[in-house]
Amino acid sequence: MALPTLVFIAIIVLYLLNSIKILREYERGVIFRLGKALSTPKGPGIILVFRPFDQIVRISLRQEVLEVAPQDVITRDNVTLKVNAVITLRVLDPNSAVIKVANYVYQTSQFAQTTLRSVLGEVELDELLSHREKLNLKIQTIIDQRTEPFGVKVVSVEVKQVDLPEQMLRAMAKQAEAEREKRSKIIHAEGEFNAAQKLVDAAHLLSTEPMTIQLRYLQTLTEIGVEKNTTIVFPLPVELMTMLNKVSSGNTGGK
Repeated sequence: MALPTLVFIAIIVLYLLNSIKILREYERGVIFRLGKALSTPKGPGIILVFRPFDQIVRISLRQEVLEVAPQDVITRDNVTLKVNAVITLRVLDPNSAVIKVANYVYQTSQFAQTTLRSVLGEVELDELLSHREKLNLKIQTIIDQRTEPFGVKVVSVEVKQVDLPEQMLRAMAKQAEAEREKRSKIIHAEGEFNAAQKLVDAAHLLSTEPMTIQLRYLQTLTEIGVEKNTTIVFPLPVELMTMLNKVSSGNTGGK
């Protein structure tokens, strides 16, 4: 076989070997043949890319995490905040992600920044802090609608951090302290009320049986006698106290 023929065969073999491309399971290849994109992306596995007629753009179908830079947000109640978020996205249509936008990650990042400012600017600070899951879902829905035309699905959006100004932190600390003091006073007042109610009930119960007062006197003497003290107690019968009251009332009436 002539030398030129061998050289030609070697060139063909090298060209075919160089045309072999291997795409991983999570990769797809968008092929441009003579400048026109093929209708369906290639992969995974072994594909042939015949340069210079073909050009390939590799697209990953795995989920990507995009961190949104901190944004200055003014809430509806005029509180200035710095808020950042984390977005999880994945490519559903590789052809659209390559053809319709120059950089789908950068495009999604810009949409996320503007959406974050507009959505959080419509709510008050208390709602932002207490209903974060609801706001995350709303932001995700808006961004997903804007990225759908170029084949990108926004899987989730999470507001990562909310930085409050120092003055607002001090005001919130004072508010929390006032709330705790308020609850403490309410609980103390409820305890006093319940104790007074129990004393009234006990007084009504003791008034139905006069002998219970005498028993209570004896119990008090027992409690006093347990401790070492110099207190002297003279118990008076309840009947004597009642008789003295009647005599006193009679003398007052006679005068």
